[in-house]
Amino acid sequence: MKRREGISKLTGAEQYVDDLPLDDFLWGMVVRSPSPRGQIRDIRMAGEIDWSQFVIVDARDIPGSNAVAAIEHDQPILADGYVRHVHEPVMLLAHPSRDALRQAVRAVEVVVDPDEPVLDFTQASTPRQIQYGDDNVFKRIDVVKGDAAAVFDAAAHIIEGEYRTGAQEHIYLEPQGMIASIEAGVVTVRGSMQCPYFVHSALMLGLGRGEHDIRVIQTPTGGAFGGKEDYPSVIALLTALLAVKANRTVKIIYDRSEDIAVTTKRHPARIHHRTAVDDAGMLQAMVIDVLLDGGAYVTLSPVVLSRAVIHAAGPYFCPNVQIHGEVRLTNHVPYGAFRGFGAPQTQFAMERQMDRIADALGIDRIELRRRNLLRDGQTTATGQVIRDGVDRVALQDRAVKIADVERTREACKQFNAKHPYLRRGVGLSSFYHGAGFTGSGEVNLASRAEVAGLPDGRIEVRTAQTEMGQGMVTVFTQIVAVYVGYAERDIVIADADTAHVPNSGPTVASRTTMVVGRLVERACDDLRRMLGCEEATGDDLRQAIVRWHESHDDAELIGGAQYVKPSHIHWDDDRYLGDAYAAYAWATNIAQVEVDLRTFMTRVVEFTSVQDVGTVLNDVLARGQIQGGVAQAIGWALSEACAMQNGAMQNAHLTDYIIPTASDLPPIRVWFEQTPYDDGPSGAKGIGELPMNGPAPAILSAISDAVGLDLSHIPVTPETLMEEWLAHERH
Repeated sequence: MKRREGISKLTGAEQYVDDLPLDDFLWGMVVRSPSPRGQIRDIRMAGEIDWSQFVIVDARDIPGSNAVAAIEHDQPILADGYVRHVHEPVMLLAHPSRDALRQAVRAVEVVVDPDEPVLDFTQASTPRQIQYGDDNVFKRIDVVKGDAAAVFDAAAHIIEGEYRTGAQEHIYLEPQGMIASIEAGVVTVRGSMQCPYFVHSALMLGLGRGEHDIRVIQTPTGGAFGGKEDYPSVIALLTALLAVKANRTVKIIYDRSEDIAVTTKRHPARIHHRTAVDDAGMLQAMVIDVLLDGGAYVTLSPVVLSRAVIHAAGPYFCPNVQIHGEVRLTNHVPYGAFRGFGAPQTQFAMERQMDRIADALGIDRIELRRRNLLRDGQTTATGQVIRDGVDRVALQDRAVKIADVERTREACKQFNAKHPYLRRGVGLSSFYHGAGFTGSGEVNLASRAEVAGLPDGRIEVRTAQTEMGQGMVTVFTQIVAVYVGYAERDIVIADADTAHVPNSGPTVASRTTMVVGRLVERACDDLRRMLGCEEATGDDLRQAIVRWHESHDDAELIGGAQYVKPSHIHWDDDRYLGDAYAAYAWATNIAQVEVDLRTFMTRVVEFTSVQDVGTVLNDVLARGQIQGGVAQAIGWALSEACAMQNGAMQNAHLTDYIIPTASDLPPIRVWFEQTPYDDGPSGAKGIGELPMNGPAPAILSAISDAVGLDLSHIPVTPETLMEEWLAHERH
């Protein structure tokens, strides 16, 4: 099936939030803090500006709680006397002219008496730096399996390593944007977002209004990758506050540099590994310490840490595991959701540690993984018994065969021996990703989906899931068309509008197809049950719907389903033990790189990815997800460095924040194994985040193979690789 919205996007007909026609509206902008931390002493507004022409909002104008609804309500909508990061919103301005508004924002000076900021998350805070609890730690998580400490006393080999990953900017094609208006007394917000009900909850809290006094509508969204999960609540609140005070429609659209500077990023991480192995390289015990930079406020950091910790031991069996995770406050812009959600950081560290173990023992890196990969019946770090029928060893072996690794290795050796300055190498990573919310998260969400039988016999799918480029509209159409025997044209996907669709949970966590797609199938079952024709499909079902409406004037025919936990899932929230995820997707990547020893530029020459994501519902979209994730991860691995100074990002422009272009990317070959998942629609599992987890360690493994360096941090820019090379040469 082709993308249902593909033609409108291809032709430019799709209307994103900044394209929507508006009359008699105001532009909004934000006055921000220049300091990472301190007391606001004064706000000076230049005398040459006629401020009476502007709508002005500060913390005193907030009708509800001055807090952004999230896991904790610690982040103010507008700073009220104190700031905790550069770019923190302090005041809002609105005006019909965008040019006049820009001049006015530049004419406001926020004067801050500075306090000592925390800018290094790896260092313990001094008493003067404490801003959260008694130690600036947002969250601690421990996972314990067996008795790791006891094993080290008699271990044949102990290998240690420390690994670091940097922040990453999302660079979605469309920057953040919102429109707020008052329609029949209801505050209505339209905008680019992943999670309409997150925004709805934030507006209720900040505006002090009831659920029926707020309406949130997702507009076509040009990419997100997690960057439009939590942050849209912030910009929606800012826009709505101006609209409420002005009693007029207000639009805020960030330009690219503002978007990069002020929005959330991937959490920087430091991960330390200590591993005990026997002479054959079998894992005996792991002690892993995970530390994340959370930025100035809690936002989603505790659940990012949760997924990071659960995935930290990789797709390997180890009988004794001890993992400690912390996420700490710093006075940086808050870090938030990003594709992979903590798992890319910790799996990068695990895969580099596996390479280090293999090298220390003189075992081939592929063979070491083959020996330790989880088999059915074995347990993960949380004690979850894996029984999904996936042959992870065969999956890796297929990738090795497709990439013809032995031949490629030999070709690289011959090339390196002859070329004066280019070096080639091959690297591998094996990895996984849990689909859906962690542990009891899906139960707590209590997601609901509906399908409506329309008077003409068509079926409308009603969920809060959002299309942001990943193909949700197309896949949901396919799921229902196949399930009830309809033509694709007879399936309608409702807009994500909180006044029209139920809360099916956020479009995050690789849950849309697997979790909500299955809810949609069950809602179809309920619809047929209501009609008294449980087995009806195609024309029989259509005629039953039409007949129902003929005898029920103006009524709605709606089938619904609410999430029910699969019976085999058991999770202990307190001890972090049990079935962390209902299903996992598994993958192996193989990268070939070329390093230029004149410039220390690294080029990925070829990339092979093999994964098991259950049943592949749409081959083109699935391949696109993998290829897009690989491209994004290549940038994280090699070029996307966030240059931070005094709490602010110095390279908040696409001229110096370097993402891969088409000319930087290799052929990305994608292959699928398909082991159906019983509780997914047609056997499908989650796919969206998996491809982010594996490319970076495969690329660094390949660089290591090419130049003989044991690299432990990303991004490996030419500058950092040159420094590593020169340090190696000196020793």
